[in-house]
Amino acid sequence: MNPFLSTQPNRVPLGGAARALGLSLSALTTGLLPLIAPLAATASPRDSLGTALGYPTSATPALLPAVASSLDRQLEQPSQRLAMLDVALPGQAPIPLASPPPVRASYPITPARRALLNTIRYSEGTWAGGQDIGYRILFGGSLMRSMERHPNLVIRTARYASAAAGAYQFMPFTWSMASRLLGLQTFSPEEQDQAALLLIQRRGALPLADGGRFTRRLAARLAPEWASFPTLGGGSYYGQPVRRFADLKRFYEDNLAQLQAEVSNDGMSDDLAGSPACLRGQLVCQFAETAKPSL
Repeated sequence: MNPFLSTQPNRVPLGGAARALGLSLSALTTGLLPLIAPLAATASPRDSLGTALGYPTSATPALLPAVASSLDRQLEQPSQRLAMLDVALPGQAPIPLASPPPVRASYPITPARRALLNTIRYSEGTWAGGQDIGYRILFGGSLMRSMERHPNLVIRTARYASAAAGAYQFMPFTWSMASRLLGLQTFSPEEQDQAALLLIQRRGALPLADGGRFTRRLAARLAPEWASFPTLGGGSYYGQPVRRFADLKRFYEDNLAQLQAEVSNDGMSDDLAGSPACLRGQLVCQFAETAKPSL
């Protein structure tokens, strides 16, 4: 156990040399923000800070009792994330170290993208005639009570058990990843659409989707993400029931024609494409830069 974080040191007077050292360590603590913030998202506050500070020796608390006491009090708070850490030195105001809030990202939705999203719903059995009720479907066909968050509820059938939910049958881990990257707050239809587009981009299929054609290559790119989509060989990537490519292609083309007609009637343009606009430090942009095609 780290003595720096687990003990309450005896208070000693801070002389001139110790006070100078305290100010230097205050500046060092501020400089540790880029290191502490990423660790806080994946570990407990105590582990994150201990890793970031390199587990100082037991002599450290004797030098800076005020710093150690302040850190120890705050790390005992029942928090799963180090959202705010105040280090108070004698005679100084606390130094706030806060992680920034998530930045919402948004994929433009064109008729071509909407047609592909609808085709995924059709393939996954959540199309429901295009009604929003399809966004509430749990694995097995029952409906979730609330769309405030992913239900994370395992449903068992005669052959399978799954916690998939929503229009695109998100698994809890997949939804957690997508919602974190996009800054999503609920499980609403709009946010499910955004998460699905992120998964399409993850498989390197967004440019193919923007081409406005449902090809075998596009379906195969998405087969590892949605088990109901056929691989190039026509089977399921996971050995589960799969839709025939011809059926999906027919649905896609009919749906796209209808959507394009609606756009023309509304006088809107179908030239939106691309990924969300990148802001500095936005996780989804880093994700987009590293996304690689699966084929």
